[in-house]
Amino acid sequence: MNLAAGISAEEKEKILANYFKGDFTNRIEVFPSKEKKKLILLESIASRFDPDRTYTELQMNEILEKVYHDYVSIRRYLIEYGFVNRSKDGASYWKKE
Repeated sequence: MNLAAGISAEEKEKILANYFKGDFTNRIEVFPSKEKKKLILLESIASRFDPDRTYTELQMNEILEKVYHDYVSIRRYLIEYGFVNRSKDGASYWKKE
């Protein structure tokens, strides 16, 4: 899924480097409110998940808390923006193709 289509690779790199402070293993200190930047970050965060795997909520949280202190919001954004699906009971999550 590429909701951030139409944005140049150079612009994506610049935004990601700014929010991840130049190293994509770092945590985000501030999550953007602007839609375009939010989509770019969510797309990058979603790439941390294996599309052939199902995750528990705990596993999702463990991955997301390494990215941003408010990992619950990030998890919700990933679902709302269509990067991740979850079961009705919230017990399992998986990356959308």
